[in-house]
Amino acid sequence: MASYLQIADDEKGHELDLFCVPRHYENDLDKVIIPHGLIMDRTERLARDIIRDMGGHHIVALCVLKGGYKFFADLLDYIKALNQNSDKSVPLTVDFIRVKSYCNDKSTNNVKVIGGDELSSLSGKVSLVTHDIVETGRTMQTLLSLLSECNPKMVKVVSLLVKRTPRSSGYRPDYIGFEVPDAFLVGYALDYNEYFRDLSHICILNDQAKEKYKV
Repeated sequence: MASYLQIADDEKGHELDLFCVPRHYENDLDKVIIPHGLIMDRTERLARDIIRDMGGHHIVALCVLKGGYKFFADLLDYIKALNQNSDKSVPLTVDFIRVKSYCNDKSTNNVKVIGGDELSSLSGKVSLVTHDIVETGRTMQTLLSLLSECNPKMVKVVSLLVKRTPRSSGYRPDYIGFEVPDAFLVGYALDYNEYFRDLSHICILNDQAKEKYKV
């Protein structure tokens, strides 16, 4: 079972004025729940675990856009640093796919995968799927089903966040950064209708902001 850092349901978080938060978001957030520095430290450890387990393979790192792009970039930077400074190194190539399953703050049952017609290049290869957050798990299960049709040699999934929710299908990734409460989180490229991707920390969105940025 994957190890992870658990953020408890009763976690009080941190006051916004203790951190650098863009002024245009100050009234939209309740708390900072995962500071940027903690994200980076946990990501560095995930990179080490991936190198340990997958070293010796040529890995195709597949970024799930849009929310995963920041985690993907930082994770690959740490893997690159390990490649340069350790005895075991991993050849890496990258690819991108876009998955959309949200309308406002609700996950829909309609999972749209954009770019899946180009995944045939993964045939016979080892793939590391990099995702921002697993909630119900249905999005990732849909994507993994699509990937299996391409006959890859091996597929591993790393997700920065996994949400504790009664709506979960029970799916768990191979690598997990943090297990988080059932709250709507934004920041570090996680968005609400495309807002908050430019926020460095992971924060809890307040109800007023959900109405303010609703489409």
